[in-house]
Order: sequence, then structure tokens, then C-alpha cells
Amino acid sequence: MSCAAVCAPTSGLGRHHGFLSSPSTVCRRRGRASYTIRACANSGDADDSGGGLLPRMVLHDSLDAAGVVTDHARAARDGFAVQIGRLTRLNAETSIAISRGADLARAALCIAAEDDSLVSHSSVPLPVDAFIARLDDLSTGFLAAGFLPPSGAPPEVFFDHLDRYLYVHKGFRRTNVASDARAMYLHSTLTCRSGSALMLSLIYSEMLKTLRLYGLLDFDEEIYFPHDLNGRPRGYDKRRSKFCDEPNIMTAKSLLVESNQSSSLFLNAVAANHHGPGNVGGSQARSHGNISAIEMAAAKSAQHRLMRGVWTNVRFGDMRRALAACERLILLNHNPCELRDYAALLYHCGYYKDCLQYLTSYQNAMVGQPRTNPLEMLEDDAVNTLTARVNLILAEDGWDSHRPAASYWTKNSEPW
Repeated sequence: MSCAAVCAPTSGLGRHHGFLSSPSTVCRRRGRASYTIRACANSGDADDSGGGLLPRMVLHDSLDAAGVVTDHARAARDGFAVQIGRLTRLNAETSIAISRGADLARAALCIAAEDDSLVSHSSVPLPVDAFIARLDDLSTGFLAAGFLPPSGAPPEVFFDHLDRYLYVHKGFRRTNVASDARAMYLHSTLTCRSGSALMLSLIYSEMLKTLRLYGLLDFDEEIYFPHDLNGRPRGYDKRRSKFCDEPNIMTAKSLLVESNQSSSLFLNAVAANHHGPGNVGGSQARSHGNISAIEMAAAKSAQHRLMRGVWTNVRFGDMRRALAACERLILLNHNPCELRDYAALLYHCGYYKDCLQYLTSYQNAMVGQPRTNPLEMLEDDAVNTLTARVNLILAEDGWDSHRPAASYWTKNSEPW
């Protein structure tokens, strides 16, 4: 799947990206079907590839039905939708160092604001404008602290000064996302001066843009995005870039959908749905050998605690932010696979009609797309199996008389 977004820090699906995802967005390299979505934050007013409207997005309405106030979450989603609405196809594929149109920092903070509202239940929204001002202060601090190199200094000297200011003087450091989910949020990175490579890249690019507005850059800059575990983002003279540097250039859209998942989270989610609550392990471990015994034990424990209404670690069971991340990814119109992943989460929550509608939208979007990769073929089989299972559930007599409504949120109260 996936800064929906959309990267929110959740378990499994939706984590891309950490950033939209939050948990859950480097972009998928596999073939992508083309489908069009108009950014509409709180409804299903979007077109699939067949020209029809995608179904509603469930999260905010379902929380409202359960008595959870979502005003701040909706406002943050609207802010995110405004920014991605300014992201043209050309701007989306340009480097974050020169990206125009969408305010990527504000989009990232809108993601943080929505997720903060979903998990904190605070009566006060996250102060997005205050964190924007903090970003500006970083740039002015570079000048005030005397780190600006002499006029006419080569780009290498300029970037050396900028690196020393950000990573030494200000003390920003890179954190492993797996050990601290807060590293995927811009406001947390600014506050703690510790964050993911993705957030450090965003801060670096925002500083460069501000310094360029001040007329202090007389060369074209680029940002090197590290894909290893320890490297830090750094700037370099674009004139010295090579073709081999392309994989290390972060574009505006890939920043919003950054993910570092090497296996299919969708297959894991379908396996979890198949075995049901409390049955994680056994045959699942045999089918997915990459799942450790510790992870399975933690997932079983988290499920047991959630069923008792007790909060657990956000890596295992943060369904609110997982759904939010998926919905933001769908708004980004990045990959039709997000429709499928969202359907898997809806199945887990018991929203079977919505699940079936999104599975259908995904299948319509993938019509005519060749599927030769073995992993993709496994995923297609899982989609067909899930679709058949949902159809059987909906065919049961009296299903409409006990629609889930707010049942998932009242059963799993997730009391932060």
C-alpha cells in the first residue's frame, strides 16, 4: 500500500507510509492502472476507471455514528485534500527540492493533525500554522546563527554549512520508524528533532525553498534521499547529478506515499481475515514464513486486549489511523491497489457492503492490466477469495437487519 498519505503508523495495511500512511507511502515500481479521482475528503465523490463513482469513505461517518467527534479530523482531511488538489501531474513527478503547487509541509501537517485528532480526542486541533512558523524559523536561524557561507562559495561549501547547522547545531537526527512511529510525523520531528529520513528530507527541502526565496541560492539544488538505514538526506549541486542518482531523488508524490514494505501487506491482511480474531498463527505462519513468532504472539495479545477494550501498542491494532491512511492514499490517486487494501480493512471492521463496493472498483480499475508477477497473481487470487466470502456473508438471510453501523468502534473502543 503506504507521507496519505499518506503515511500513518499503523499495523499492516495503511502504514505506508507511514506518511499517509502514516502506518502504513519509495512508490510501487510495478505497473499501475490509470484511474481518476477528484480529491473529495469526506465522501465517495470520485470516479473510477469505468467512469462511475467510488463508494463513500467510511472512517469519519462511522466514528460519528459511534459518538466520536470528528470535526478536527474532517477539517484536517479537507486541508490535505486542498493541497493535493494543487498537485498537477507534472509537479507530482518533480523533486521535492523544486516542487511547486502543493504545500508539502502543510499537507504533512494536515496528516499529523488528522491522526492526532483520531487518537487523542483532544478538543484542540493540532496547531498547523504554528509548526509552519517553526519551519520558517529554522531557515532564518540558519542566517542568524552565522552559518551562511561567504558570497560566491561553491555549492559544496553551502551544503556543508547547511548540514552542520541542521544535524550538528540543531541536533536533528534520523530515527528508525519501526522503533518509534512518531518519526513519520512532521510536527513530532520538529518538536523532538528526531525523525525518519522522509521527514528530514521534507525539512531540508523546505529550508532550501525558503533560502531560495531570500535570493541566497544561485545554483540548482537537489536532495539525496538515502535508502539505507543510517544515511541522512543532504543537498548537492544538480549540475553534478548522474543518471544513477535518480532512485535517490524524492518526488512530491512519492513523498506522500512513501513506503518501505518488501512483502505484501494485503496478503497478510487477507490471511488475518481468513483465520479470524484469535486464530493468528499455525497455518498462517506456514503460509507466510516471514512473520516471526514474536510478531504473531504480539498480534494475538493485541487482539485479545482490543476485544476487552484495552488500548495496545500502535503497531498492532491502530485501525483508525490505518483507515485514515488508506483513504488519503485513495485521494492521492496513486495506485488502484489502495482500493483493494482499503477493502481488506473494511472487511476486518465488518463493513461488508462497502468492502464489496471497493473490491469491485479495484477490479474495474485493473481490467486489461497484465498480471505476470507471481506476487500479483497471488494477490489477485486473494481478491477473488475475499470477494466470494463477502458475497456469501451478504447473501445470508437477515443481514440487512443487523448492519454493523458503529459496532466495530463500540466493540473495540480503543480508549486513548
